[in-house]
Amino acid sequence: MLILDKVSKQYGSVQALASVSLDIPKGQSTVLIGPSGCGKSTIMRMITGLVTPDSGRITFENMRLDATTLADLRQRMGYVIQEGGLFPHMNVAENVTLMARHLRWSPEKIAGRLQYLTELVHLTPELHQRYPAQLSGGQRQRVSLMRALMLDPDLLLLDEPLGALDPMIRFSLQQELKEIFDKLHKTVVMVTHDIAEAAFFADTVVLMRNGSIVQRGGLREMALQPKDSFVTEFIDTQRQPMQLLMQVLS
Repeated sequence: MLILDKVSKQYGSVQALASVSLDIPKGQSTVLIGPSGCGKSTIMRMITGLVTPDSGRITFENMRLDATTLADLRQRMGYVIQEGGLFPHMNVAENVTLMARHLRWSPEKIAGRLQYLTELVHLTPELHQRYPAQLSGGQRQRVSLMRALMLDPDLLLLDEPLGALDPMIRFSLQQELKEIFDKLHKTVVMVTHDIAEAAFFADTVVLMRNGSIVQRGGLREMALQPKDSFVTEFIDTQRQPMQLLMQVLS
């Protein structure tokens, strides 16, 4: 489905990605985790064409992603960013249907797709006329997901989609997102800092550090068979706050 082949990117003296190779299987969820600045979001921006690799190549459905193919391939990708990235001067319906209107879909097709997505993400049609500032954080993320799914893309990209939400809303949306992934059978690439969230969503976890992939696979495998001391450190660091909380509550 999606292949990154020895992709590198450097900003001045900072090596954002160092010859990264990654195969994203069709119909599965791949989650990129790692500390800030490790290269997760750079990979995501390269896949969407927002950032151009200094070297290497990205192939999507057997087509190389470059200036000549980007416009067509980008329509087969849905992209959700942290806090939604909705246009503040457009209401919900306008945000969601923007690309469909640009591509001159018929009003009937647009209306049908909008209704389907509204039901899929558990929103009410009454919200269609509201603007982003009139929505809660959870509602904005649902609308952002609707917009990403409007063209029925083959690939769904989510860059820290739940990071700005409070814990209760985040937990609820995690359950709903998982149900949507399972229902639609999309190929999903997600970025998160949260190892528990990665375990919940991922068929494959990709742990990164300093622009390189340290280990990929399941979290159980990483915990029991770490390929690097950093893998153990990263897992233990995220485990400690939960252990401390349980001690306080006991």
